[in-house]
Amino acid sequence: MQRTLRRPGASVLALTALLATALAGCSSEEAGSGGGNGGGDGVTVQTAEFSWTAAGLTNGILGEIAADHPDLGVSSLATTQLDPAAAWAGAQRGDIDLLTEVALPNQQELADKAGDQVDVVSETYGDAAQGWFVPAYAVAPGGPLEGLTSVTQLNDYADELGGKFYDADPGYITTEQNTKRLNGYGITLEHVVATEAAELAQLKNSYGSEEPIVLYLYHPHAVFAQYDMVQLEEPTPYSDGCLTTGDGACAMPSYSANIAASKELQEQAPAFVDLLTDLRISVEEMEAMQKQVDVDGDDVSTVARQWVDDHADQIDQWIG
Repeated sequence: MQRTLRRPGASVLALTALLATALAGCSSEEAGSGGGNGGGDGVTVQTAEFSWTAAGLTNGILGEIAADHPDLGVSSLATTQLDPAAAWAGAQRGDIDLLTEVALPNQQELADKAGDQVDVVSETYGDAAQGWFVPAYAVAPGGPLEGLTSVTQLNDYADELGGKFYDADPGYITTEQNTKRLNGYGITLEHVVATEAAELAQLKNSYGSEEPIVLYLYHPHAVFAQYDMVQLEEPTPYSDGCLTTGDGACAMPSYSANIAASKELQEQAPAFVDLLTDLRISVEEMEAMQKQVDVDGDDVSTVARQWVDDHADQIDQWIG
């Protein structure tokens, strides 16, 4: 018998209304190969899915594991595409049970606000670099950005860069951080914000014609399998508060990807949450899977299924 987690004061209809209002996101159910509806005895887990590919892969992997192991107490993952702020708001209201690919410290403030309802239960991978990148050809000898090594030099190359710095989705915490960093460093480049897809399209166009460009990127990401990129140096390392209450003139922190689970999920599917605490996917593995999806065109469900098959023994150890 399939059931949804009990939610005093919140229902599936309330969840639908919240998410439609917040982002008009699209929902789907994932459990097993092909994203089937699952079945059997277990709870349906309301799961946030951020817009980057790694989030879809992690959710796909968890859906496949849940389908393979009904004893974990989860019949399916009902995923809804959300940006971090909307996802954490849903978690705080009790409408979201599971958040994967939670980037810390980027999302720490959002996680703290939902601390009474949700716990960060594990780290999937850590030491993922993020920052400002330029194509290697642009800074090579004779290139249009020759001599550029540091973020503090960007004003000197404003003309070559067309006066623009390209960023990803406005809903990302990092977009707010980059606004602060541009101001903190006194960089006068226009902050171009649209979507990550638009940002990557601009990179593709620039790279194809070997034109200079500077943009925000992060690991793990399929872009590094496609293009030879160089991260600009930072004169000041990251420190707590620099990108919030500070002046913003500091590096972006390396981050970790984490999984957060509601206290209700922990009570109703403890075996599944125990699995979450053990799940590990390395940066290198994630980047390889992202290439399969974003470059080679493979389906997320197919790549997730393959990862589960390749790690069957490890998964059995985590569950055992």
